[in-house]
Amino acid sequence: MGPPRSALGHSKRVGRITRGTTGTNRLRRIDRWIARHPALRRAEDPLVVDLGYGASGVTALELHARLARVRPDVEVLGLEIDPARVARAEEQLAAVRDGRTSFAPDARVSFGRGGFEVPLPRGRRPAVIRAFNVLRQYDEHEVAAAWASMSARLAPGGLLVEGTCDELGRIATWAAVDAGGIPQSLTISLRLTELERPSIAAERLPKALIHRNVPGEGVHALLGGLDAEWDRAAAVSPFGPVERWRAALGALAGAGWPLREPARWRLGEVTVPWDAVAPTAR
Repeated sequence: MGPPRSALGHSKRVGRITRGTTGTNRLRRIDRWIARHPALRRAEDPLVVDLGYGASGVTALELHARLARVRPDVEVLGLEIDPARVARAEEQLAAVRDGRTSFAPDARVSFGRGGFEVPLPRGRRPAVIRAFNVLRQYDEHEVAAAWASMSARLAPGGLLVEGTCDELGRIATWAAVDAGGIPQSLTISLRLTELERPSIAAERLPKALIHRNVPGEGVHALLGGLDAEWDRAAAVSPFGPVERWRAALGALAGAGWPLREPARWRLGEVTVPWDAVAPTAR
């Protein structure tokens, strides 16, 4: 089978229409994480796909604005299955081009129809695909096929970022999947101000893990460990939630958890290798 036709062509769309919930600044945590990732920074062709952006094209525009700070030549393509959503996004883009918004009129952003097949013109392959709040309505057994379909479209060294967040973007988790369709890591990102317990992330885990928060599973052990160390770090609370979070993660790492990217702990993030939380066989 040949490659899918362009985003404006008539190839079969793979996937189902999402609920379409979209909010300004909802995906800021994910965007900032992508902005520092080598998959973007080292890409020969810095094309990024915002897959399933929802009822408004604002997330694609925000994604471009954030990534352009580190890659001025970045290009963002927003893809949606629903043609009405594409039409709405193109209306928004026209307002951007006319200078009637806060986004740069010459922003390298476009929109088209597409799903998990990620159709692109001229054989291009994206450096990054961001697919957020897309798989929540799917069954767990459908995740692997969706990952495989999307990651197969990536450029060598590219990255699929698939996850979920709450409506305000204060709770987010995502899996980083390589171009071979193999998950590499899980990231949990939380707004620390007024955070009661880190395990609140359980309700927003990626579909591959959301049903695995049970005894015997790695993600259950991780969230339980986070809660326990967060509670033990209560004595550090007078110094602020960031210091409490750092203390909790330091203790968790000391207990043997392979935590990555300690420089980003101050942002309310923690990243672990996928192997540490991979679902057990059933």
